[in-house]
Amino acid sequence: MEVENENAKRILSSGRFSARVKRSGMLQVMSFSVKKVEIGADYFVELYTARTIDMPEILRLAEETGLPVEAGNGRAFPKGKGAKDFLNL
Repeated sequence: MEVENENAKRILSSGRFSARVKRSGMLQVMSFSVKKVEIGADYFVELYTARTIDMPEILRLAEETGLPVEAGNGRAFPKGKGAKDFLNL
């Protein structure tokens, strides 16, 4: 499967991503790593941080990067996409 978003391609090739995130009313720079999540015999990739982020910010990052984003409190996919769209990247 091929990634269409240029930003997503750059993130996947580097394996890391940093973004300004509004957290508890303050802007913070947070680092995310590219993580493989097993789903049956396959896997999908996502940006991951163990820290808690407000859900609207997780959704915003998913839309901006074109990749799924998981934080300590939840996971979001870009609009109209699911795990199957990111299999084996």
